[in-house]
This record gives sequence, C-alpha cells and structure tokens, in this order.
Amino acid sequence: MNWKKNWIVIVVITAMGSLLSFKFADKYFEIAKNLDLYASVVREINSYYVDDIDAGKLNKKAIDEMLKSLDPYTVFISEAEAEDFRFQMTGQYGGVGAQVVQRNDYVMIADPYEGYAAQKADLRAGDIILSVDGKSAKGKSTSDMSKLLKGQAGTVVKLSIKRGNETLEIPVTREEIKLKNVPYYGLINSTTGYIKLSSFTNDAGEDVRKALIDLKTKNISQLILDVRGNPGGLLNEAINIVNLFVPKGQLVVTTKGKTAEWNKAYTTSHAATDLDIPLVVLTNKGSASASEIVSGTIQDLDRGVVVGQRTFGKGLVQSTRALQYNTQIKITTAKYYTPSGRCIQALDYSHRNDDGSVGAVPDSIKKAFKTKNGRTVLDGGGVEPDLVTPLPPLSLFTQTLISQFVIFDFATSYRQQHANLPTDAQNFKISNELYEQFKKYVLENDFQFVSQSEQELENFKKKAVEEKYFDAVQTAYEQIKKQLAQNKSQELAQNKSEIAALLTEEIVKRYYFQNGRTEASFQFDTEIQEALKLFANPQQMQDILAVKK
Repeated sequence: MNWKKNWIVIVVITAMGSLLSFKFADKYFEIAKNLDLYASVVREINSYYVDDIDAGKLNKKAIDEMLKSLDPYTVFISEAEAEDFRFQMTGQYGGVGAQVVQRNDYVMIADPYEGYAAQKADLRAGDIILSVDGKSAKGKSTSDMSKLLKGQAGTVVKLSIKRGNETLEIPVTREEIKLKNVPYYGLINSTTGYIKLSSFTNDAGEDVRKALIDLKTKNISQLILDVRGNPGGLLNEAINIVNLFVPKGQLVVTTKGKTAEWNKAYTTSHAATDLDIPLVVLTNKGSASASEIVSGTIQDLDRGVVVGQRTFGKGLVQSTRALQYNTQIKITTAKYYTPSGRCIQALDYSHRNDDGSVGAVPDSIKKAFKTKNGRTVLDGGGVEPDLVTPLPPLSLFTQTLISQFVIFDFATSYRQQHANLPTDAQNFKISNELYEQFKKYVLENDFQFVSQSEQELENFKKKAVEEKYFDAVQTAYEQIKKQLAQNKSQELAQNKSEIAALLTEEIVKRYYFQNGRTEASFQFDTEIQEALKLFANPQQMQDILAVKK
C-alpha cells in the first residue's frame, strides 16, 4: 500500500508543478503579447499619424503613465534625468549653491548656502536675476534657472542681478555642492545638544556620529535629534544612525518583498556611541521613509521619546536597476517593518478605488504591536509620536504676507540698511519699535489682503445682485466694506506673535544664513520647547516610556 501512497504523492506534486509551470508560462506569454501589441501601436502611429511624432517623448509618456498605476516611488529615470537622480542619492551637484524662487517674470535668489559659491560672490536673498551669461532671464522658470546655474565645477557663470535700485554684474565660479546631511548641530542651552538631520545620503550616519561626539565634548546631558521635514534616503544610513544609540546586534528593520532576496533582517553592527543619554526625536508629516525607520525604531525599543506630529507613512523600499541606453528604473521592491513588527505604510497602492485614487489604511483594520517595554503602537499610518504637539495653522493674514513676499521684502530692506545684526542669531528679537516699522511698511505698500469676511461680503453682493435686491442694501454694504478694509492694523496686532517669529527668522537668515535661522527658531519652536520640558521632568519621560522596574 505504501507504494500506492507514494505514487499518489508523486502524481500530486507533479501535477502541482505542471500547474505552476503553466501559470508561470501563461503570465509571461501575457507580458510578451502585450509588449508586441504596444510595439504594433507605436509602429502604426509612426507610419500613419497625421503629424510627425517624437518617439522618445511618446515612449517616456507611456512608461511614466504605466508606472503611475503602481506607486509614486516606482519611476523611470531617463539618461537626461540621471544627474538629478544622482543629486537625490548623494546630495552633490555642480553649481552655485543657492535656492531660487519665482518672482513675477523673473527668478529671485531666496537662500544662498553659507560657504558656497553664491554666498562667496555676495549673492544675497532678494537678488533678482536679470540675465545669465548675457541672455535675458525674463520668463524663465525656477527649473530653467536651476539648469542654467548648474554646471561643471570651476566654470564661471555671469549674472546680472537687480538689488534694490541697483543693477550689478556678478561672476560666480561654480563649485561641487554637497548638501549636508547634518546642516546644523549645536547647543540649545548649556546641557541640551541639538542635531538637525535633513537627509540620508552617503555618510549620514557618520555625520551624526561626529556631531554627537563633538556635542559630548561640550558636556551635554541630553539630546534632541530633529528629523522634521526629512524625506528619507538610504536604508543603511538609517540603521547606522539608530546604531549610535542602541547596542550591537539589535534588530532595526526587516524588509519583505516578492522575491527571497528582499526578505532581510538588518541589525546594528557596531558598539553604540551613547546608550544612556536621554533622547528626544522630533517628527512631523514631512518625516518619511528612513526618518520613520529611525523614529519608529527608537520608539519600538523605548530608547527615546518621539515628539511632534504623525509622520508621513512611507513603509516602502526602493532599489535602482540599470536598463539599456544609460537609463534606470527605481522600483519598489519591498516593505519594511520596525522591530515591533509593524509596517508604517499609510496608503495601500495595491488596492485602488474605482476612480484610481488610493485610500489610507482604515483605523478599524490597523494592527496593534508592542514596544520593548510593552507599550502599544499601531501600524498602517506613519509613526504616531509619544507626545503629540499641536500644529496651529497660520492665520490667513500671515499666509498672505508670506505669499506676497511682504516679510521677505522687509527682511531684504532691513539687510540693505543694516550692515550687521546687533546680536547673535539666538538672541535677536523683534523689538516693539522694529515691529512698528514693519506695520508702517505693510500699510504704506501695495499689500492686497482680502479677509474671509470680505470674501463673504463679496459673495453676498453677488447673490444680492442676482436676486435684484442689492440697491436696497447698497448703503449698508458700502459701510461694512469700508470698515472691513480698515482691518489691516487690527490683523497686524492680533497676529503679532506669529508674524514676529517669521520676521525674526527671515532677518537673521540675511546675516547668519540657514544655521542662524535654525538658532533663531529655537525660541519659537513648540517641539523644542516641549522637549526641554521633558528633559526637565525625568519622571514624565519615564512615565511615557513606561519603563518597567
């Protein structure tokens, strides 16, 4: 009887193998059939379409649209886009080192990077670029201008710029620009170290390690690691950063993909730099990917307290594969899981709605996981901070001041009138006298602000005209409109605190650049102030982490 059982098992296995082979062959036949069909469509269009076609653009469009149906992170990289992709991965490019912004018909310098070519040539925030190498810059977009300013290190680009009422000719020698993973680190007070981590390109872990070691020589007793607005980057650098605070051999992240090669567990490989220093990690909705590995792992291991807002929720891993003709594809190959076992991916791209949109993972199906100390954390929606801080929206009035460059222009004017700032970055404050100067500047300049009340009043007028009773209320309408039009002074008074904070950072940036702006922000930064309160109350930190004795 045993031979019959064995024979049955062999038949079943053989049948299953044949079925899998048929499915495998059928799948690739379907792919081959559709590729052949696509080639046929292109041939027919090329032969018979009424106008000439650009085959390269047509194919690029087809590829891009196909990949859009997967997720936003799976993208085709053409040969022309290779340099931009290299910059994303390395933070390096040849150029002048400045952020630019559109300003009417021209592009304006918004932020020169300290220590790089633009700043060395004395380009300043507020400079409007009139021409590049003798060619008018009118009508150029920020993308156009970035391409013109980039180039091989050592080459010179000649800029004609407008600064106030002056027109200046400024030659700038391009350099190899390397944006820093750690653009700033320093002391918030005598005992609190602060590290701003803005990216995860090559050597991010080493950059944070060096910053931490230097801060420790200054006798810090607590540390804030800030990953707010950090979109992520290299997975191994996230592991290296976690390794600074946890021991060797600790699981940091697990990846799981379609193929076995992407099913991996990543552990720390070195001794920690500091296992005991009290740690707060700052996050917001702009913290994504590698930032979430760092913050999520620190949270899972109860190594520190996460403060801020819920992170973005990108639990997907991409790898880059070379294609023909110097092109590449960056493709999502796996999902990642923090030590507790949770995946923080917020959107489910594998199940789209009928209209093609993607829904968030519903709260009802989110799964609970446990941290090292037994605290409950959830998957499917980013990293929820241990201490959530509110993010009150800016008033409509302040938003309008920003969008119309009023705060920016006042800071530019201040810099033109004052060669130096009276204090260092951390101690500069907007005095009542300076704020009064700003109020006068706003009221005397062509600042267009329509309040919500004014918008509603105009809607009322439109409706009244349509229904033919506006004549009866016109006098009252004109009186209300006049009263509302006088509300700029009131708005400036009501929103003084948030406007003053923005003014402080913008003015300081004119003298001390990005680092100065960071230092100036400490006094207004809600998350930093909450972190300082936590450090001052060790029992609260212990209670949050639920340390078991």
